[in-house]
Amino acid sequence: MTYLKSWEEFEKAAEKLYLQGPSKVRYTMKYLHSKNKLILKMTDDVVCLQFQTDVAQDVRKVDKFINNLLRHMVSKEQ
Repeated sequence: MTYLKSWEEFEKAAEKLYLQGPSKVRYTMKYLHSKNKLILKMTDDVVCLQFQTDVAQDVRKVDKFINNLLRHMVSKEQ
């Protein structure tokens, strides 16, 4: 499992992964206080996407991303 380097790369790949198989995808978020890092992981058991950050500004980007995923989940469009 490797980490994607940029937030934009992770965001696009994760959204694409979700849209390919919404019922198979899992998303986790973990904060390591001792290292001051936020780790995001999205997987469908075949592809595993990971991103880590220690920049506080990225939390807003993560929040927008999660809201976008939730909109996809409740949308009636396929």
